[in-house]
Amino acid sequence: MSTETASPTAPAETAPAETAPAETAPAETAPADLVIGPDGLARPSWASRDPLLREYYDTEWGMPVRDERGVFERLSLEAFQSGLSWATILRKRENFRLAFAGFGPEAVAAFDEADVERLLGDAGIVRNRLKIEATIANARATVALREETTLAEFVWSYRPARTLRPTSFAEVPSSSPESKALARDLKRKGFRFVGPTTMFALMEAIGVVDTHLVGSHRRGSSGVWPD
Repeated sequence: MSTETASPTAPAETAPAETAPAETAPAETAPADLVIGPDGLARPSWASRDPLLREYYDTEWGMPVRDERGVFERLSLEAFQSGLSWATILRKRENFRLAFAGFGPEAVAAFDEADVERLLGDAGIVRNRLKIEATIANARATVALREETTLAEFVWSYRPARTLRPTSFAEVPSSSPESKALARDLKRKGFRFVGPTTMFALMEAIGVVDTHLVGSHRRGSSGVWPD
């Protein structure tokens, strides 16, 4: 889920000091694009409005995912998100898991045209033929990749030497040299819907890079990168 799609709004706590009671002054020091929640924790605005997104941000986004099935699921969902909001995908995630056999690569790789038609009729997921067919193709590519390495190891091999320390959304890019290289090399392996922006979002989501804003209570929480 790429943060460049977020539309941050100023939290109520950041009202000018002359109109706010003295006891609310500490909230005025929150870094740009962060919102201080009722629990006193700082989160980016995209993770502050919706309870589902807040839970995802607090417990999952940016935490390391190093198993094949987990990375395949995230890669698939990032592809389905293209052109949509991440909240839409999260609300449908359990339906996606049921429809795609728990995102087991071998099971999805065995899907045929009858399965494509079944999925196109499933209102619980995003019914896009190109994305459905890409997910099946990506499962087959994931299985084929085992002759060299695993999908998880392949993706993590593009971890940069250092990560960003953004203080605002404006400092978070939509892609990186590493995500461009990953996208290029995955395409050479037969993967689809793996453009540089989608791959950067995947790298953010599974902890390959840390783009939590400096000042967020989640900054450095993955254990992969220092704060």
